[in-house]
Amino acid sequence: MIIGHGDDAYRFDRQIRANFSSNVYGHVDLTPLKEHLAALMDVIGNYPEPEPYTLEAALAERLGIAADNVCVTAGATEAIYLIALAFSGCRSDILQPTFSEYGDACRLYGHRIIGDDHDDTTPDLAAMPRATANLFHKFAPLQTPFFAEQKGRPGKVGHNVALRHSAKSAQLNDDDRTQSAFEDTDLFWMCNPNNPDGYVMPKEVLASVIESHPDTVFVIDQSYGFFTREELLSPAEAVCHPNVLQLHSMTKRYAMPGLRLGYVCGPADLLAQVRAVRMPWSVNALAVEAGLYLTEHPATAPIDLDALLAETARLRDNLNAIPGVSAEPTQTHFFLCRLTEGSAADLKDWLAREKGLLIRDASNFEGLDEHCFRIATQTPEQNDMLVQVISRWQEVRR
Repeated sequence: MIIGHGDDAYRFDRQIRANFSSNVYGHVDLTPLKEHLAALMDVIGNYPEPEPYTLEAALAERLGIAADNVCVTAGATEAIYLIALAFSGCRSDILQPTFSEYGDACRLYGHRIIGDDHDDTTPDLAAMPRATANLFHKFAPLQTPFFAEQKGRPGKVGHNVALRHSAKSAQLNDDDRTQSAFEDTDLFWMCNPNNPDGYVMPKEVLASVIESHPDTVFVIDQSYGFFTREELLSPAEAVCHPNVLQLHSMTKRYAMPGLRLGYVCGPADLLAQVRAVRMPWSVNALAVEAGLYLTEHPATAPIDLDALLAETARLRDNLNAIPGVSAEPTQTHFFLCRLTEGSAADLKDWLAREKGLLIRDASNFEGLDEHCFRIATQTPEQNDMLVQVISRWQEVRR
């Protein structure tokens, strides 16, 4: 695990007034859930089920799939490590830049990661892992190049991201490179919507890639699936593919990261391998009760997604109006930004210590550099405060 994920307010003496560093949208009312759990505190006096059978069955019924197509975990991160352990020693490819725990889990359990011996910040497609390069080159929708929309050139930042956002859609059979893209790849890891840039791979493209490469298991992390209007593979569709493991996070949707609750959907045979390495009682009793309540009351903690995405667009526009700051297009409620000059680490420290605002220094994502930071949309008032303060920081630096 890297040191430097978001939500690291503990590093600062000053109280954080607004937290833009975590992709968990916390402006929700969890009162009904909290009251429900408060009435059930006695459950901590007993062991939970060795495996969360009851919650898996309840989730399966709501999702319209069989119980053996659902594996509940202590957050999506446990699922990542369980999958890496279940497939120890396999050959993995990871669509970068993305959540670091995929790579960390794979390395911990002896995976051979395609591209570990390459410099993936190069814009040369031939130097990238084949699967990753071909996905960038062949399957991404036509979009404005990363940061070029406002500032002309992407510069040194994450050429993988630039390529992905500027590539044209094309069919699988357009050239021979695509046919061999997943050769010798046992597992392909991706986040959809992707962290940190909010990119969503089109459903029809992803389905086509999955079907055309049956010998590769696709680990698709849809932890932020609720937070996009783009069409994604549903759990019912995912389990119809024999080579898909789809991750979900109740932590993200319901803003309860302290409880650690997620689940994996997939074919029974693959999930049996994951269950075989899951520790007994790994999902605690309160998390199970929370999951059962939320499965029965899915409208708990309502979020106006259209309003959140509209506010995200407004925040991006306002940040792009600041000289020396670029904000990337996104398909969800968080996005990448880049400073033309100066480091994201310096900006982060100044914002936190002087103004009580917390952003995510994104320089430790593979393929990104010291100028990159990530923002997750908050309330309009907090967003306006962030824009004003960053604008002031830029003026002071001059």
